[in-house]
Amino acid sequence: MPRSLESLSPADGEQVTTKNLVAALTAGRIVYDDGAEQVFDADGVTTYVERGHPTRGEWYVDSHGRFASFWPPSYRASYDLRWLVENGSIVGLRFTHAEDGSQFSGRYA
Repeated sequence: MPRSLESLSPADGEQVTTKNLVAALTAGRIVYDDGAEQVFDADGVTTYVERGHPTRGEWYVDSHGRFASFWPPSYRASYDLRWLVENGSIVGLRFTHAEDGSQFSGRYA
């Protein structure tokens, strides 16, 4: 579990509250099921690396209190985040697209 999240004790699948979104996203590098990696900086910049190729975007908390991302020139998406917890430790995040319901998971590296 990332040190910055040690004070939290959510259940597996519990929604990440708006007040904890920044902490959840910036706690460390996230590795997705497909091997891609992503880092969320506290200043709203995000870097996604797939097969060694980095792409920079932006992230923010949208008007509905959800995690949202922007990838130039025009892609925007919002997600509900849920904690991925194993044996009482936060190990990652589950992302659910707010519009189409598609899901993916990532683990803190």
